[in-house]
Amino acid sequence: MQLRDLLLAVLVMVIWGFNFSMIKLGVSEVNPLVVTAARFALAAIPLVLFISKPDTKWLYVVSYGVVFGVGVWGMASWSIVAGLSSGMSSVLLTTNVILDMLVGVVVLKESLTRRKLMGGLLATIAVVLSIANTNGNVTVLGVILILIAAVSWVVMGVILKASKTQQPFAFGVWGMLVAPLPLITLALFIHGTEVFTDSWNHWSWSTGAAVMFQAYPTTLFGYWVWNKLLLKYPLSVVSPLNLLVPLSALLSGYLIYDENLSASQLISCGLYLVGIALIVIAPKKTKAQSFDGEMAKQN
Repeated sequence: MQLRDLLLAVLVMVIWGFNFSMIKLGVSEVNPLVVTAARFALAAIPLVLFISKPDTKWLYVVSYGVVFGVGVWGMASWSIVAGLSSGMSSVLLTTNVILDMLVGVVVLKESLTRRKLMGGLLATIAVVLSIANTNGNVTVLGVILILIAAVSWVVMGVILKASKTQQPFAFGVWGMLVAPLPLITLALFIHGTEVFTDSWNHWSWSTGAAVMFQAYPTTLFGYWVWNKLLLKYPLSVVSPLNLLVPLSALLSGYLIYDENLSASQLISCGLYLVGIALIVIAPKKTKAQSFDGEMAKQN
């Protein structure tokens, strides 16, 4: 990867990690579903006026918007309100990697290498240990919500692949345009119309700043860079960079909110990241393997 692209990628990973602290700031006084709806409304409007609808069916765009908005970020934001620390929320959201691997094996009948199996088992054990050894930064409801977000992330990927779109950025922007409506609908269903009154009364400058950060640096800039990297480099090169996100989230949670991990949780998080690395980082091919691959292509 070129140095310029690498620096941009690292910057985006830091932004995405810091974003979990900004989510916590935004939902500290305002309903998380309303805050998430505002985030995607700002990200999509007025951008959709300048970007054509992606080359796929509306079913995929709407499904993506609901899953991405409500399933992933609505639940992730809610998990923090439910007592999960911003750092642990980021770590547990990456369990989508394990779930994605399981879907590949069970549904798509993909082969499971010994390396990925070992990584999956290590990461799963580490997650269980980090949850079991809580020091007040993990709650049952918070874990349930963030696991729903992780499952939704996998579903989101399935929808994106099924759409067969060649315009990932336009697809994402139009999906964001869809997201606010189901988020607001769910907030109304749970809390009634009072959710709007409460949100209006408690909305502050800090809430607005948090929403702006989530909408622009995190969503528009972050996904624009990420999609460009995915188009330019192999997934095996780009995907491992995601490991920097929970590290950034844990560090920002500690610096901003004094969120601490117990010693056992620190060890568990370290083991977890090793396990995820074994899954997403492809082993380097030997010269013999590369030669065999070239011969196979020629034949």
